[in-house]
Amino acid sequence: MNKISLKTYDDYIRALMNISRAVTSDLFLEDLLKLIVMVTAKVTNTAICSLWLVDENEKPPLIRLKATQAIEPEYVQDRTLGMDEGVVGYVVTTQKPFIIKNVLENEKFKEKDMAGKLGLISMVGVPLKLKDEKVIGVLNCFTSEPHDFSEIEVNLMTAVANQAAVAILNTELMVKTEIIREELETRKRVDRAKEIIMNRRNMKGSEAYRWLQKQSMDSRKSMREVAEAIILSEELYDR
Repeated sequence: MNKISLKTYDDYIRALMNISRAVTSDLFLEDLLKLIVMVTAKVTNTAICSLWLVDENEKPPLIRLKATQAIEPEYVQDRTLGMDEGVVGYVVTTQKPFIIKNVLENEKFKEKDMAGKLGLISMVGVPLKLKDEKVIGVLNCFTSEPHDFSEIEVNLMTAVANQAAVAILNTELMVKTEIIREELETRKRVDRAKEIIMNRRNMKGSEAYRWLQKQSMDSRKSMREVAEAIILSEELYDR
């Protein structure tokens, strides 16, 4: 792999194009992450490719394994590391790629038993960076035989990782936007249903809201479902 062929360049360009298309797609985040690791593993011809994301919802933040194309149980199990743990923690904090010639002999690599069972030897970890230099995760590639990752290879992987970061951010923003939109729509419908109940039952706003809550609990339906049923009944009554 040290000598980069034109075919390899073409493969990386295709990888960037595939991930770029995902920026404007409606892929769910899980599907997007699987696409990234599968494309990266293919173009780098590595044994295992994995993608870790920083989980800032945890206090302190953790780095979680989110996707891999590997099928071995030892690798696909749920795994988390602290921001100061292992290779992924080192890559996130330094914001730079990190290469290991032999993971079994490197003190920063913490999962030597797993690597031994799977026959993993060399690896490179590259940060997923956004335009503001914020690192949101790490892309790791492992080989099953000793390999010296060249500067060109690392630069190409970094390009893929940065494009992946943009795609991930875009997908997360779309999800958050959809959640906000759904919450606003639910609030509008609940407010409309509350008005209807206030008029029908001569209730105050707080009383009508509690009535809706009780109907929701008793029927095991969401507040939105109850509100939509009330609005529909009002529309049918008006007709």
